[in-house]
Amino acid sequence: MVRHADARRTKQIDYHAVADRLRAEAKSTYLRSFATVSGVPWIKLTPNLLHNWLATEFATEFETFTPIGDKATKRAKREPESIFRSFSGGVKSNRDEVVYDWQKDELRDRVSKFVRDYNGEVDRYKREGALHKIDDFVSYASIKWSRDLKLDLERGHYAKFSASNIRESIFRPFTKKFLYFDGILNEEVYSVPRFFPSSKETRENIAICCTIEAQIDFSALIVDTTPCLHVGGRQGQCFPFHVYDVDGSNRRENITDWARDQFRTHYKDKKISKWDIFQYVYGLLHHPGYREKFADNLKRELPRIPFAPDFGAFAKAGKKLADLHLNYESAREFPLKEIVTPGTPRSPRVESKLKLTKDKTALMVNESLTLSGIPSETFEYRLGNRSALDWVIDQYQVYTDKRTGITSDPNAWGDEHGNPEYIVELVARVITVSLETLKIVKELPREYAN
Repeated sequence: MVRHADARRTKQIDYHAVADRLRAEAKSTYLRSFATVSGVPWIKLTPNLLHNWLATEFATEFETFTPIGDKATKRAKREPESIFRSFSGGVKSNRDEVVYDWQKDELRDRVSKFVRDYNGEVDRYKREGALHKIDDFVSYASIKWSRDLKLDLERGHYAKFSASNIRESIFRPFTKKFLYFDGILNEEVYSVPRFFPSSKETRENIAICCTIEAQIDFSALIVDTTPCLHVGGRQGQCFPFHVYDVDGSNRRENITDWARDQFRTHYKDKKISKWDIFQYVYGLLHHPGYREKFADNLKRELPRIPFAPDFGAFAKAGKKLADLHLNYESAREFPLKEIVTPGTPRSPRVESKLKLTKDKTALMVNESLTLSGIPSETFEYRLGNRSALDWVIDQYQVYTDKRTGITSDPNAWGDEHGNPEYIVELVARVITVSLETLKIVKELPREYAN
């Protein structure tokens, strides 16, 4: 497609597709067979309201479902005709290696140094920066610059370290780290301060985070602490049950009265609460048939929620799934068999990375310890492009960032919480979570829409 300078020019999309998986030579031969551009059997396409010009097979049906959120009205004062009023991406740091860590003290020292280095650059820019373009002025020797950080530099905004800005965050599925939460050091915090304020009283809030990304399959994960933008592996949106003012006051429900009335009217049940709707949504977003049929829609736009014939079954399943996923750190440990290498003292610490055997029935923690007896079904519970256990294997590894020299050691999380067995136990707990999730999902009603 080519953008034309003349806005008055008639806009039209002509489309023709060749067969899948053709080699370049075959494509070239095929196109030459038409002789002229006008000889191609074009299909004229009309973009829909969301500007999607390649409509999916089930786009019309999908648009009849209730929007989970409405981008056009989420900031408006009027009540949107959607389930949630407010939603947002998680924290976009643009410098994960600086603002995330498994250990509080390491994070405190690193961020303190970053603040000193950055503030020094603010002083230097005030002295001589006006003579340079910002991209020519900044040095990447000690600071990873990004668009917003450069803007803060130009505006003379100083950073300030505060230990109260260190909080727990859900970084990836079933992976928590400490985050330095700050408007300058984080590239974007979006609406997260209104979902998870820093005050301890607001920790009861929960949010459903969904991936919306063309490159991976749809997934949904409920969280009860500050989410990373890529909590599901790719960019997504989070839909909280409560919202607050940024100081943690004025808590209010985020599901609209409009949605409550729609559900009560449809099901002829005035007892349906907003909590019921929240749990219903979480249950329905796990339905395999819904995910499969509308896979293309879920990769490019916000979910839409149909009215299932059995509201109660989905709400009940959603509650079970939420309890299971939120409390994964206290889930029952699956009875794995520990194989300790003879003559080597047993150690639960990851020395490099967790390694699956080729048949995926055992996991090597280190040279002294292997966990065996992993059920094959474990890998069927997937979030995006990985299973839940694969996410743990991917994240809980010791590595050193080549650019900064910063070492990430996941063993420190267990040390911080007084449990050196944390990673070994987490593996066993996530296996249980995976198997129980599959069990709940398989018990969902077959029909998810009237």
